[in-house]
Amino acid sequence: MKLICPICEKDLSRQDKSLVCPELHRFDIARQGYVNLLTVQRRHSAHPGDTREQVLSRREFLEGGFYTPISLALNEAAKRHGASGPILDVGCGEGYYSARLAQSLGAELTGLDVSKEAVRWAAAKYKQYQWLCATAAQIPVAAGAAGLVTSLFAITLPEEFHRVLREKGLFFQVLAAQDHLLGLKKIIYDELIFREKDTVPELPGFALAESLPIRFSFTVEGQQVQNLFAMTPHLFRVSKAGAQRLRETERLTDTASCVLNVFRRT
Repeated sequence: MKLICPICEKDLSRQDKSLVCPELHRFDIARQGYVNLLTVQRRHSAHPGDTREQVLSRREFLEGGFYTPISLALNEAAKRHGASGPILDVGCGEGYYSARLAQSLGAELTGLDVSKEAVRWAAAKYKQYQWLCATAAQIPVAAGAAGLVTSLFAITLPEEFHRVLREKGLFFQVLAAQDHLLGLKKIIYDELIFREKDTVPELPGFALAESLPIRFSFTVEGQQVQNLFAMTPHLFRVSKAGAQRLRETERLTDTASCVLNVFRRT
């Protein structure tokens, strides 16, 4: 996938172990194989995105196969809608979903995440693909370079996704439904507050091709209970009492509930 400089937006080309643009902005390729294209001006903190502990927790949980139905639904939808061309995964994390999707389609893959820890682990495990530390607000990819953009439990920026997608390209969006992980929530919160949630949003520049609910139950035990908790945004919202109740939970049966929206670029 053709990359562009995050500073001047001119094409990047490889020179030895770096990516360089015509203005001589240089970005070194890390030992693990990823490239850091997140400029200082685009960082909102010293270490943006998921921490090493969060990344490892999510990796261990996903490698346990508990969310395999989501991965299979993505792969099947991609084939059903005739997805083709390079894949761009925005908010890729450690690459679990998009690596399996790329393998299923035999497609080229570029994953990007604002977390350097996430792309470091992705690059170390899935060496055949391209991994970038970058912001979704300014994707360092040339216009029309992607055939399929994915944002899985991550941010959606329609204008930027529209720019990087080719004509009639696809955008796959996975959003958590209101009843996602109710079992976990009942343990960590004293009271559940339900707010209306739009799981099939209208996106400018895109037409909805399909909206597919994905719902299944699973059981976790021991450390996997904590891994599940660590990979959710509830990690930053829970009280000390709620966290203690979860630490005392040795076994949890819960239900994953999300929506896969398939959009086509118009």
